[in-house]
Amino acid sequence: MAREPIFQWQGEEYASEEHGADWYWALGIVAAAAALVALLFGNVLLALVIVAGSIAVALQASRHRRTHVFSIFDEGVAIDDSFYAYASMRDFAILEFIDPELPPALSIKTNQILAPHLLIPIHDYEPEDVYDYVNVHIPEGDHRETLIDRITTLLRF
Repeated sequence: MAREPIFQWQGEEYASEEHGADWYWALGIVAAAAALVALLFGNVLLALVIVAGSIAVALQASRHRRTHVFSIFDEGVAIDDSFYAYASMRDFAILEFIDPELPPALSIKTNQILAPHLLIPIHDYEPEDVYDYVNVHIPEGDHRETLIDRITTLLRF
């Protein structure tokens, strides 16, 4: 017998902006200048890391967003076919953003190495209803914006 989700909705994996050619040119110029400075100081390895990092940033920025299915069950939370049991979760919070374009999100910290933080945008349901249900299964915690979150927002991936 298949289990039925308590809540289920679809949403995009992250908010991103389309980048124009100017953005990629600026990334390339900054990366080339930084790599050149590293080479002038005799640090070839740092120059290679800068070039590889800028290529990775450009590839990540060019990705198109995917739509996922988010589900909340009696036993845990699922994102598409990946299931995260409540027993593997430390705490959660409902995040609401100042930007009205961004939906509220369910933030979950887990004990898993490959998925230590889940950030699930909430669509089609009231955040209070999701909060009330998840709070029965795991404790609420303090989830603050990290340095990586701020850098990502600044660079607008």
